[in-house]
Amino acid sequence: MIHSQANKFVSVTPPAAIVDNGDYTTAEIDTLGFDYCTIYCYLGATDIAMTKLEVHEGDTSGSHTQVSSLVYGSSNDIAGSTSALPTADDDNKCFIFDIDLRNRKRYLDVDATAGNGSAGTFATIFAILSRADEGPVTAADRGAGNIVRA
Repeated sequence: MIHSQANKFVSVTPPAAIVDNGDYTTAEIDTLGFDYCTIYCYLGATDIAMTKLEVHEGDTSGSHTQVSSLVYGSSNDIAGSTSALPTADDDNKCFIFDIDLRNRKRYLDVDATAGNGSAGTFATIFAILSRADEGPVTAADRGAGNIVRA
């Protein structure tokens, strides 16, 4: 087994227009069948700090509450320090949530808000689900349009 082939890509916020003083539109992540999720918030050009970047969870689709340990600005980071929200100086940086899905609720969603700047913040958000009970075998099962293998 090649472990990276047992992953699933989930588009949460696809590349789109820059957001200024507003919430990003996000798609929910259904984690059924996976034990781990890594969520990436990849920033492009930004001229203002984000005002919110956090993960919510729920037992049912569409119903989510904040996960207090997954909030940029108050949760601890990988070094054990209090994390900080992305700032106006974080162009082209990636902010990551590592989530052990065991003992978590089934559905995840990202709540992200751009601050009020002269232009705003460009971001795309995606998740990689891994440690599957049963590995996905088709491109669609892996969240891809198609897969080329050499």
